[in-house]
Amino acid sequence: MYGYIAYKTTRHRVMLTHAPLPEPVHAPEGPPATASRFVVWTQPASPAPEVPTMKAVIFAGGLGTRISEESTVRPKPMIEIGGRPILWHIMKTYASHGITDFVVLCGYKQYMIKEYFANYFLHMSDVTFDMRTNTPRIHHAHAEPWCVTLVDTGEDTMTGGRLKRARQYLEGETFCLTYGDGVGNVNIRATIDFHRREGKLATMTVVQPPGRFGAVAIDEGHGVRSFQEKPNGDGAWINGGFFVLEPDVLDYIDGDTTTWEAEPLRNLARDGQLSAYRHAGFWQPMDTLRDKHVLEEMWRERQAPWKVW
Repeated sequence: MYGYIAYKTTRHRVMLTHAPLPEPVHAPEGPPATASRFVVWTQPASPAPEVPTMKAVIFAGGLGTRISEESTVRPKPMIEIGGRPILWHIMKTYASHGITDFVVLCGYKQYMIKEYFANYFLHMSDVTFDMRTNTPRIHHAHAEPWCVTLVDTGEDTMTGGRLKRARQYLEGETFCLTYGDGVGNVNIRATIDFHRREGKLATMTVVQPPGRFGAVAIDEGHGVRSFQEKPNGDGAWINGGFFVLEPDVLDYIDGDTTTWEAEPLRNLARDGQLSAYRHAGFWQPMDTLRDKHVLEEMWRERQAPWKVW
């Protein structure tokens, strides 16, 4: 059930074998919270689906050097798609499957992530400021039924080190983990069910990345038969994030200089403790400005496959 990990390439280059492909589940959102500092008019929401309590950990501390046009002024997970940070889109995906308790591993410009959640009502609602009394009123406030823990893991800490620093917030329970720069219509509940059936320490969602260019079909007489719009790359399965992990995986991490995608995953595979959940649906990282534009266009055209809420 496991293969090799290519350590000298990006975090995504992991070759693994097959796993079942359950159908996605769309679940409703839960009731909103309130903010004591403001006069708030909230809108009712449906109760969250009953699922086992589980936390989702999100990497959100890297520099994002390949999308420096945006990441010089904000952390990569705060780059917006459709007027909302990509981090928000990822959290909405988990929440649609009943996971609403988040641990966000911050680093570079971490204060911007903290400010966003501290002033969530202001970002999401219309506001009236009464300058005479110095009081704001938030209109039609939309609150998320989330608990969000923001952990400053340091600017220079590697991914494994960031994850290990979250140990105190995980309470020794099974948890989810993903990257703060990629979206997909991954069936989170199905990954959890698969993980439990496999009985291993770690489950990694594997995907076939989208191709960068369109393909041309040519016949034997050198004539062009058809065009195919950006088929999946070379057919390899790579690391798509959306992990389900047991707390013992933290023992595979030495410290701050450990890269999660290198020794820990390699050693889990060596020990027969890493399973692959194959996701054949939509998946798209936001590694470059071009990727951001692709996601923006999908959202603008109301053709965003990751919007499962």
